[in-house]
Order: sequence, then C-alpha cells, then structure tokens
Amino acid sequence: MASHLESKRVIAAEAAHEHGYSFNQRAVALTYGIACHALFVVAISSMIFSIDGGLTWGMGPFKDGAAWVANLLLVVQFPLLHSWLLSRPGCRFLNRLAPLGLGRDLATTSYTAISSLQLLAIFGLWSPSQTVWWRAEGAALLGSSALYTGSWLLLLKAMLDSGIDLQSGFCGWGAVIRNRRPQLKPFSTHGLYRHTRQPVYVAFFLTLWTAPVWTPDRLLLAVVWTLYCWFGPLLKEHRYVRFQGERFRRYQSLVPYWLPNARACAVAPLDSACPGDMP
Repeated sequence: MASHLESKRVIAAEAAHEHGYSFNQRAVALTYGIACHALFVVAISSMIFSIDGGLTWGMGPFKDGAAWVANLLLVVQFPLLHSWLLSRPGCRFLNRLAPLGLGRDLATTSYTAISSLQLLAIFGLWSPSQTVWWRAEGAALLGSSALYTGSWLLLLKAMLDSGIDLQSGFCGWGAVIRNRRPQLKPFSTHGLYRHTRQPVYVAFFLTLWTAPVWTPDRLLLAVVWTLYCWFGPLLKEHRYVRFQGERFRRYQSLVPYWLPNARACAVAPLDSACPGDMP
C-alpha cells in the first residue's frame, strides 16, 4: 500500500512538471509559502529576543532538575531532527508532506517550516531557571549589544551568500506558483564562502556567545549548539563529496572548514547542486 501511494505521488508530480501546475496546486504552494514565512519570521524573532535576554522567559512548567532535563531535550531535538531531515529517510518524509503531488517540490518549504516550529518550541516552551549570572551595563552593554547585532547581520550576509531563497523556504513554493520546477542553486563559493566553508554556522555560533545577559540556561544552549555548529556541517560536506567528488575536495583544500581565513581564497564556482540539499 505504501509503495503504491508513493508511486501515485511520483506520477502526479511528474505530470505537474510536464504539463504545468494547476490552479489548486499553486494555491496550495502559496498557502505553504505564507505559513512558512510567517513561522520563519516569528521563530527568528523569538530566538533573537530570547538569547538577548539570557533565556529568562518561557512557558515551560518545570522546575529544578526536571527543568534541566526538559530544556536539554528541547535543545538537542533541533540538531537531531534538523540533520535527520537531510538524510535519505528524512527526505522521503519531507516528500510526503504536501498534497496534490507537490511533496517533492515543496520539500524545501516544508523543511524551513519544520525548523521554525522547532525553534518556536525551544524558546516558547523553555523552563527558565531565573538565575542571572551577569547582565551587561554601561559600556559593556553597548559593546555586547553591538557584537550581538553584528553577529546577526553576519548571519544574514551568510544566508544571502548561500541562497536566501533556499534558507527561507521560498525556493520550493516560489517556483511552483511561477509554474516552474524548483531548482537548487550550485554550492556557493563566493562572498563569505571564500573565507570559510561554513559561514552560516560560524555566524550562528557568534550569536550564541555575544548577547549581554549570561544565565545557566543560555550556557546550556550555547554549549550544545556550539558542538552542533562544529560537527553538524561534516554531514553536509560528506554529501557534497559524494555528489561532486574532486571538485568539492579541491574547494576543501583551498578554504578552511570553520575558522575563517582573513584573506579570501580564489575559488572556481561549483556548477552543480547537491541533490536533496537543504539549509
């Protein structure tokens, strides 16, 4: 039964690619797009303000030891699910999340929406300890706030360099409503990608450590997600090596993995994308 349903989805998707998308399919894509971007904006906003305040707010009901267990589960579910969705089983799951044969075409949109829901769960359901170790004041507050703001601007630049349409979920639904099959752009080797192979993760790491309020809650988040920022991209690079071989290995030999090189490396663009690649 499952294989039969999957075959029907593939047939429907191929028919859409050959004959164009119907009005209903475009309506579904637009609905997915609106929901995805609304979740994305709210999730990023909640993350910015929560980390800035040291995660001193949240609707989680737990206290003491139970709170630490609940918060740790919230923190680790993000990298675990985020990475699993990029695996082959995860991609198959994403390809089933939209009706009318649109699952594969809206996979990047679904991925971003799920990631946004994960972030909302973390910062909305957090059980804060209400313990504040340090709160910046005066010049320290100005300096810390400037670094924190700069980290988010750096993250925005990294996302623009890597392809904001993919990062924001627009790639999928935007193509469908324009009656085009979604196309993944080649792996970026320009901008910040000439200094480090993982500028998004480097900038994300900086947002975790530059905010002006330090609490044990924020330290938990920063430590766990720093490990993810360092080890998580290895899975992504493994996929690129598998699909692009020596072309990507040459890029690896020229540009450092994580710690940025002050001098930009001259890198030839990679002219193909990794199948199933997501943010």
